[in-house]
Parts: sequence; C-alpha cells; structure tokens
Amino acid sequence: MIKTWLLAVMVVSNFGFAQEQNEPNNNNKTILQRVKNRDFPSVFQAWNPCDSIKNEDADTTIARHDLIFCMPDHLGLKWNNDHLGLADSLDAASIQTALQRRTNLLQKNPNLIILAEIRYYDAPTSYLPQNHNWLKRDPNGIPLVGWTEGGHLLLDYTNPEFREHIAKQAKAVIDSGVYDGIMLDWWRDDADRLELIKIIRKAVGTNALILCNTNDNTAPQSAPYINGYFMECTRSKTAADWERIANTLQWAVENLRKPTINCLETWYHNSREDLNLMRATTTLSMTVSDGYCLFSDPNPLPTPDHLHNWYPFWDTKIGKPTAKGKKEDNGCYTRTFEKGLAVYNPIGNPSAVFKFPNPVKSAATGKTAAEHTVPSGDGDLFLN
Repeated sequence: MIKTWLLAVMVVSNFGFAQEQNEPNNNNKTILQRVKNRDFPSVFQAWNPCDSIKNEDADTTIARHDLIFCMPDHLGLKWNNDHLGLADSLDAASIQTALQRRTNLLQKNPNLIILAEIRYYDAPTSYLPQNHNWLKRDPNGIPLVGWTEGGHLLLDYTNPEFREHIAKQAKAVIDSGVYDGIMLDWWRDDADRLELIKIIRKAVGTNALILCNTNDNTAPQSAPYINGYFMECTRSKTAADWERIANTLQWAVENLRKPTINCLETWYHNSREDLNLMRATTTLSMTVSDGYCLFSDPNPLPTPDHLHNWYPFWDTKIGKPTAKGKKEDNGCYTRTFEKGLAVYNPIGNPSAVFKFPNPVKSAATGKTAAEHTVPSGDGDLFLN
C-alpha cells in the first residue's frame, strides 16, 4: 500500500507529560524533566562505552547518550569495604568526587539519566569472602558459578538478610545524589525477587528510578515497582523475534511505573555495519515507546560486552513525539515527531513506499524527495 503523509510541526508535544515553564538547568532538573525534555533518537549506554569516536574526551562521548548505567564506582564512588558485597556506606570524599563528575556530564547533556547497577544475582569472586553465607552453593558447599564469561559467582538473594543488605546499598547510592536510580540485572518474576524489589523500592523511595534486565520477557508481578526494562535482546534473527520484542516493549510502556525509561538493545548479526538493524532498533524504540535504544556488539565476542559505534543516524534529531505511534495497514509502525515522521518496517514485512505532499529528507539515505521506500527489516526518519 502506498500512503500519502501530511507532516506538520505541532506546537504542543504529546510526550506523556504536561509542559512545564521556566525549567531549571543541569543538576537542578528533575528526573521527570530530563526524561521528557530530550529529543529523539535517544540512545543509552549499557556499562561499556562507544569506542568508535577518537580524539574525544570520555565524558563528551558518554554525554552523547541520554541514559547510562554502570557500576557505582564508575563515577568515582568508593564503598567502605574491600569486599564490595559487605559494604554498607560510601566514602564521603568519594561522593564529592562523583558529584563533580555528575555535574560535568550534565553540563554536556542536561537531560542525561544516570543509573548504578546494584549486584544481587552474581558478582566477581572478590565481592564476598569465599566462606560467606551470601554465596549460593551446591549440595557439597561449593560456590555456584553465575556469569561464566566474567567468572562471577551466584549470590543467594533468597536470603532475607542479604535482601535487606542489597536494599541498604541501593539506598546509599541514591542518598549520595550521584545517581538517579539503580539497575538490576538478570531479572525475572519469582517470589524472592518480588520480595527484593519491594524492599528496594521502599528503601530508595518513590522518585528513584529502577531499571531491570528482563531481556525480551515481561515480569508482571514486579511491574508496579519498576520504571523500565533493559531489554537486552539476545534473539533478533527472525520475524517472530522482532514481533516478540515489539510486544514486550509495548507491554512495558503500558504497565510499568511512570516515568518509564525502557531501554531496547539489539546486537549486530554480521558486523557493526548492519545499518538496517541499527535503524530498525532505533525506530522500533521510537514508534512503540518513549524509550532509549542501543545497537551493540554481541555478548559472545571476547571483547567487553555492549561496546558500540556512534552512528550519524542518531545525530539526526527529529524532536519530540507529537502523537502516539501506530501500526499501519502496510505492517509498518509510524509516529509523528516535531520535525518529521519515524517509520519502522519489521523483518518479514514487504518493502513499503511512503509518499509525502512535499519533499522530505531521509535520514537513512540522505536523499530529499516526495517518495521514499523503507525496506523490510529497516527503519527511517523523514525530516520536514
């Protein structure tokens, strides 16, 4: 089907939040203001950085992203115990160092959201003494291995005492003022995780953000306590994979705590030059959610996980959304933004032709025309 599109710049943004006047800058911006004020595409960083930009200082590269999550010490925080799993407070001097780093990042990107991972599922061997009862063990008392690539050992989050300790660490990180929230890896719904998330939410309060890695799954029981899913999508080869990803993302938008900060990541299939997959990931995130996207290296590589390029496509800012996204009769997902139209065409769907009343520029091809084609398994941004 060929559809004619009329693009108009709308004065009022329908970004899920009311417009606010005279908003403060940088560190004084609330979390809500930073979430809603950013332009799109909106990219996040998962632990490890973009490594394709040379001769740029690290904070400038970080600040290209609108959300990052990392370990608490990444910005300079230091715990009060060499065994980080036993720590229950942060060094005061390190808090000041980390706050200065935060200020520097927010000066470069006033809408940046900064989260810290709190370990609960597994951790490096130095995290706890080897004889500690917070390590999960087999029937012979041998510590169980978690993430094998990193040599991590499983932690026993079924232990109520340990759950309380995890919550205490989360509270310390939030109380430092360095981070806007926390990230919890390896997330699924089970009775012990549900108890854990309740305790953590109570400890960090209502305003702190909580992001959980559910991959491409939903976790309905813990949804009321969580602001977003880190969707580390390990499966993206088939049409069924992409449909599942889209459905999970849409579910998260509708069911998670507000403000939502869903983070969609897919991995390349052949190389970082799988530009169609990068564009598909970006535009799926934009048309189905108000979230953040990332296209990165596959985890099985021997290099650190989540390393990625910075793509010119991500510099093509299209403003804020002016309407909800929708699925068209031709199978594509579309959404209007202040400066144009975002289109996502799923794998398995035919190429789609879009006609406009006036010439528009394709961010994918750089061409300006009144008619453009979006291939299957691809996406594009059409700028007024």
